[in-house]
Amino acid sequence: MRWQDLFADLEAQLLAEQRRELQAEVADRTRRERAEVTVLDRAARSVGSVITVVTGAGSVRGTLDDLGKDWLLVQEHGRHAALVPMGAITALVGLATRSDDDRGMGRRFGVGVALRAIARDRAAVAIHDIAGGLATGTIDKVGADHIDLAEHPADAVRRATALTGHRVVPFAAIGIVRRA
Repeated sequence: MRWQDLFADLEAQLLAEQRRELQAEVADRTRRERAEVTVLDRAARSVGSVITVVTGAGSVRGTLDDLGKDWLLVQEHGRHAALVPMGAITALVGLATRSDDDRGMGRRFGVGVALRAIARDRAAVAIHDIAGGLATGTIDKVGADHIDLAEHPADAVRRATALTGHRVVPFAAIGIVRRA
């Protein structure tokens, strides 16, 4: 009987050690998986949700409508959509706390492609830069890392007589792009 108690005690110790190892492995695996989650993964899970995007150019609050590999599109309530490059974002409020469903990352193209689509639309835009500046006009050209903005009043159509200047804005300086 004494040996049976001894063996039972050894078995209990072995099971307890196995449980500790499993718990440590699960905790380690969870930490590794969380370390691989990007802010875009979290944003993809939040499409359709109301969020606030904070940038050096100001805040954008509205429904997260779309996203790409380095940009978010937020439909502001009572306004047009705002395109926000990821590089300009200082904080996001209201993102989903999890990113573990089957939603994809969003669009696979970058901010340059999105800006080229806006340029083709020929609509007047307001470019809020990360330093707090504002320029309005029409995007004429989109380069590899910059846009050429034909400056004119937001309520004017792009015509030679309405132009007040030309501005080159690096992508890295763009905080928010809104329809003017």
